[in-house]
Amino acid sequence: MKFRPLHDRVLVRRIAAEEKTAGGIIIPDNAKEKPQEGEVLAVGAGTISEKGDVRPLDVKAGDRILFGKWSGTEVKIDGEELLIMKESDVMGIVA
Repeated sequence: MKFRPLHDRVLVRRIAAEEKTAGGIIIPDNAKEKPQEGEVLAVGAGTISEKGDVRPLDVKAGDRILFGKWSGTEVKIDGEELLIMKESDVMGIVA
């Protein structure tokens, strides 16, 4: 299924967190936090100003981003857990 978010929303796939700590300790599944890094899969057209102009988003498909712990809405598309969030929930792009 093809999906395109509306306006200033982005579709994000979480990037799995490390299974081990820096010291080599393996973290069990029930102690893991959800990753706060993801890959942008699709973006909306942009925000619409009061004058009616469309401002394109700063993020684009393929970007790796950081976002807040409780950001976005979890959805399931084609059996895959994804997030839909506003561009303002994105903290930055990982270079």
